[in-house]
Amino acid sequence: MDQLLIHPDYPRILSTLIFLPLAGALVLLFVKKESFARFWALGVTILTALLSLPLVSNFDTTTAKFQFAEQSMWIKSLNIQYVLGIDGISILLVMLTTMIMPLCVLASWNYIKTRVQPFMICLLIMETAMLGVFMALDFVLFYILWEAMLIPMYLLIGIWGGPRRIYASIKFFLYTLGGSVMLLVGIIWLYNANGGSFFIPDMMWKEYTMAAQTMLFIAFFLAFAIKVPMFPFHTWLPAAHVEAPTAGSVILASVLLKMGTYGFLRFALPITPEATLLFMPFVLWLSIAGIIYGGFTALAQQDMKKLIAYSSVGHMGFVTLGIFVMNVQGIEGAILQMVNHGITTGALFLCVGMIYERTHSRELRSASGVGKHMPIFVTFLAFFSLSSFGFPGTNSFVGEFLILAGAFEYSTTLALAAIPGAVLAAAYMLRMLQKIVWGGTDNPDQSWISDLNLREIAILAPLLFFVFWIGLGPQPFLDLIHTSVVALLDQFNSYHGQTVATAELIFH
Repeated sequence: MDQLLIHPDYPRILSTLIFLPLAGALVLLFVKKESFARFWALGVTILTALLSLPLVSNFDTTTAKFQFAEQSMWIKSLNIQYVLGIDGISILLVMLTTMIMPLCVLASWNYIKTRVQPFMICLLIMETAMLGVFMALDFVLFYILWEAMLIPMYLLIGIWGGPRRIYASIKFFLYTLGGSVMLLVGIIWLYNANGGSFFIPDMMWKEYTMAAQTMLFIAFFLAFAIKVPMFPFHTWLPAAHVEAPTAGSVILASVLLKMGTYGFLRFALPITPEATLLFMPFVLWLSIAGIIYGGFTALAQQDMKKLIAYSSVGHMGFVTLGIFVMNVQGIEGAILQMVNHGITTGALFLCVGMIYERTHSRELRSASGVGKHMPIFVTFLAFFSLSSFGFPGTNSFVGEFLILAGAFEYSTTLALAAIPGAVLAAAYMLRMLQKIVWGGTDNPDQSWISDLNLREIAILAPLLFFVFWIGLGPQPFLDLIHTSVVALLDQFNSYHGQTVATAELIFH
């Protein structure tokens, strides 16, 4: 296939990355020792991260083709193939996944004290499923992996979660399953419309009728908007975050939410371009609603996990805003912000987990003033808080700047409507930081609270490194993205013979 680019030096690197965590999980089925499970899971996730590095060093930034491709027939009677590949839209998400997983294992080192072996198995299966989603180029393979991540996350919340873990896990499962059913409907229709093929690149930029595109876009929108989650499909997220163990919250925030926005870029835009143009104003204003709603709701929270969960609704609203303004700045900013959100919000959940291990509470009033005894922790928390609301010099500033630049290019009214979201982000993050560092306390005797240990510093330090690397030198990351984004927009604009400026009439 001319859309695929096989790398002669790394012919099976993507399969290795996908199946290495799964193989690690299978080994743990036969070893019950808890200490071995911890070290084994850490070793497997670190090895996976190291093996993913050649993807970046050998990535060709001059082509929009799917690189490091692998293709073979899987189920011949149904024309289902095993096809993998990555491009500029997916490579940073793959790298984010491999970086986050070892940190999740380390974060669970002392936090998870019971059923350690099945917990680590769930983490490793999750990594296989998430990497596969970002690499799969056959719709059946994609759907199997999309669904495969559902069960281990359900178990992470339902077994190792908080007091309301059953409610939270069932709500997460039902919401996500509902979206998946809509996705399956779209996949089956596309299979019949494409002569019995599930090969995703062949489905892109085909001339489907407007009625078919509308049906497909609605199916895709419901599946991916629930996963993001966009307002008003977000109600499963706060419950899941609050009840999930720290590692579960980090995986949710850093990777799982990005599967929704990735789905918009990979499927909705190239398969249903005319329907995308039709629904674009609706999605854009829904994004604005999510930005404002998420900001105000986060500002009212006393539970730190809920605060960060609602902040994610606002931050992901910026991401969908960038995607659907349909210009280079907006989409590049959205992809970069997907990574930024994964780094920063994942780090904030890790910080909350570290406070919880010491105070056994997520309430701001219980954490009030603990920063006086934790100077190293406060340093990390301060920088991650600055990153969360896009302070200049941090990673999120670059992403939000590009998104707002794209929004201004599309519509001044739209961009101005999004700006209060950035102000609200500063308000709720600085409020949380002020409480933790300088606030009073219901428990004046906090002398027993210890600062971060070496393990906890090792967890947060890589994330802080990327906060400043992307914030001060984003060009290498943008170079990875650029060619694929330009190709996507060129195809989008040429498909319907007009520019997206046509839709601007709705705003003026």
